[in-house]
Amino acid sequence: MKSDHSQLLKLAKEVLRLEANAISSLIPRINQEFAQALNLLFSCKSRVVITGMGKSGIIGRKIAATLSSTGTPSLFLHPGEAIHGDLGMIIKDDVVLAISNSGETEEIIKILPFLKRTGVKIIGLTGDTSSQLAKASNVVLNVKIKREACPFGLVPTASTTAILAMGDALAMALLKKRGLGRKDFALFHPGGNLGKRLLQRVKDVMQTGKKMPIVPLGASLKEAITEINRKKLGFTLVVDQKKRLIGIITDGDLRRFLIKRSGINGARVVDCMAGNPMTIREEALAAQAITLMEKKAITSLAIINKERQPIGIVHLHDLLGRKDLRLEY
Repeated sequence: MKSDHSQLLKLAKEVLRLEANAISSLIPRINQEFAQALNLLFSCKSRVVITGMGKSGIIGRKIAATLSSTGTPSLFLHPGEAIHGDLGMIIKDDVVLAISNSGETEEIIKILPFLKRTGVKIIGLTGDTSSQLAKASNVVLNVKIKREACPFGLVPTASTTAILAMGDALAMALLKKRGLGRKDFALFHPGGNLGKRLLQRVKDVMQTGKKMPIVPLGASLKEAITEINRKKLGFTLVVDQKKRLIGIITDGDLRRFLIKRSGINGARVVDCMAGNPMTIREEALAAQAITLMEKKAITSLAIINKERQPIGIVHLHDLLGRKDLRLEY
């Protein structure tokens, strides 16, 4: 029994090794053809229609879901249903992503003439670049593998893993090319925790009262450091005699100050603070706060009233629901 157990563990490790190798073999193929496929998908005026049969179809559904959730409208079309009427779903401005490891899947081959007549662009994901699918495609992405992870070389394993990875590579490259950020992801995922958080108002997630790190303009730098350590947010706001916001001191400001000086003895807040800290309205969306932070490369924002008095602060970990983030302003 121990021997059988050992052999099973060995087999499982070999499966993972083969599938990892299948993905690694794709890296040199992120080339001009990949760039062409990316441009076709990016410039698509309608939807990306993904089709595939069997296990390839299951992977195709996942790729369609990933593309849709990252800003590229996509749908899955079953090739078997397509040849019985569902081809009417495809219009000329679509781009078709056809998946077939062999490139000779019967149901895929049958719909190719219709696709060509319609004039849609075809991206073929196949392991055979001389196949019928490859010849009919405008762009071919080679997902050929050396062998399946199945001991008999029959069950689609490493091949479907490679196709899935190539789909993810396309989706993430498109995400970057479209310039989408966290707020866009939240809008595509309003049911998720991140989406719900980012679609809230700043006033719903900001910290108020004693949780806000604040020191008066006349304070010593040592007092400011004490306040930063006490509130554990990596910064403190600075207010004047009328409690109006006039500055901020961050961990980064302190480090830069100490590079210039050997110590803090006799140093005052005014010697270290940065003026005109970034602020945001309490009625703004949390997603807008994220956008502003990304644009200004900061991790905290102050919320002020009409008299410019701080009424709250919002930190990146408030927006992302992470209590373990301690980032520099």
